[in-house]
Amino acid sequence: MAAASGSNDEPARDDDTAEGDGGEAGRVGSEGGPRPIEDAGERPSSKVALVYNPIKVDARALRATVERLAGEAGWSEPLFYETTVDDLGDDVTRQALEAGVDAVLVAGGDGTVRAVSEAMTGSGVPLTIVPSGTGNLLARNLRLPLDGGDAMVRATFDGDRLPMDVGWAALRRPDGTTAEHAFVVMGGMGLDAAMIANTSPQLKKTVGWVAYVDGAARSLASAKPFRVMYQLDGSRLHSARVQSVLFANCGSLPAGLELIPEASVADGALDIVIFQPKGALGWIFVWRRVAWDNSVLRRFRAGRRVLALRTKDNSVRYSRGAGIEIATTNATPVQLDGDEFGEAVHVRTRVDAGALLITVPRGHDTTGL
Repeated sequence: MAAASGSNDEPARDDDTAEGDGGEAGRVGSEGGPRPIEDAGERPSSKVALVYNPIKVDARALRATVERLAGEAGWSEPLFYETTVDDLGDDVTRQALEAGVDAVLVAGGDGTVRAVSEAMTGSGVPLTIVPSGTGNLLARNLRLPLDGGDAMVRATFDGDRLPMDVGWAALRRPDGTTAEHAFVVMGGMGLDAAMIANTSPQLKKTVGWVAYVDGAARSLASAKPFRVMYQLDGSRLHSARVQSVLFANCGSLPAGLELIPEASVADGALDIVIFQPKGALGWIFVWRRVAWDNSVLRRFRAGRRVLALRTKDNSVRYSRGAGIEIATTNATPVQLDGDEFGEAVHVRTRVDAGALLITVPRGHDTTGL
């Protein structure tokens, strides 16, 4: 699958939607059938909404669980909204907010979670993530229960709330058009986006995040460094030849890999990672840093001593700040939370501190988040 180009400012939908599932998303009934949205005055007591991707979840079972637990908590009948290929969840989430709900649940892949989070940022309404799909990296970074949705659905009604940062990326296309989108895990420009573009949607549906290994192999074979001008807020302008620039709100990847061990979703800052390996040896240094140094050695006191004595290399460079501005001469692929967002010649990121209220189970350990 090739990266989108030109003025396309919307993410590719293949991985997080059913084939042929298009059209406007909207509210559905408890059995999944279409249901019109009533006048606000007709349903003044509706308090909770579920936004879900019907191909990522057992929709019937999940709707039944939400109905049952909402009833047990004394809440009124839930509202249900299905996503489609043309609406990953942002539009229907705005419908739910306009209906005056007191909480929203989201169930789907990372793309659905990103879209719903974008719509809910700044609303003050808590969002519950019901883990599902191939990755749900935000749920993993928040250390939420991943085995079954009952615990998270129940937390909607009796859980705690965590104010979380949201990242925003303003993209300028080669034709001069611009668009800004949110991300809750991480975004990037360069090789990481090309890797996602080269990942087979069908393979991802079959084996999940492991499919990215195939995408990485396809991308590395033709990977070439590109020139960027970049500047962190409050810092001087830099020029470098890089393979990828990442801007992250979270630091953990699947399979226990720690890309950014000290990243926090609640520090009011974004973590910036610049990959600039030189040749095959440079890529070995990158892999060692992520898979061994960050993911293993840093967990132990003796390992941290080893890292303190090791000679630094520039294959991977880390920074932290309120945002970064990146400019390239040639259009370069961009990804946000694992979705393709076409190509851009300029990216400016910013962080919206504590703008998204996340539901966590009561007593959930948020230390280090």
